[in-house]
Amino acid sequence: MGDVQRLWDKDVPATLKEKHVLTLTENASNAVTTIVGQAAGGSADAGLRIAEDPASASLGLAVVESPLPGDEVVEESGARVFLDEKAHEALDDKVLDAEYQANGGVQFTIAPQS
Repeated sequence: MGDVQRLWDKDVPATLKEKHVLTLTENASNAVTTIVGQAAGGSADAGLRIAEDPASASLGLAVVESPLPGDEVVEESGARVFLDEKAHEALDDKVLDAEYQANGGVQFTIAPQS
């Protein structure tokens, strides 16, 4: 059995062996679900899209009705997050968290996965 494992490890690219994906904390899942539900009227396909903003070369957030072709879809605890290619590359080994502000707003933060 050891030989089979060594052959597998040798022939499979490292990118396939360790696929990372953005994860969401419970707070982030709740915030995304609430924001998308309010903005999209409960559409089952809707989600929060994180994508490159070409004007600022940073990532932006938007509630959208469905993922665009090529988007990576992350689903966790009912929350749906769509990542464009740049966002997926930047966030594939990160954790999305959310903190509710006193004024009722939400601040999202990104941290490394532990």
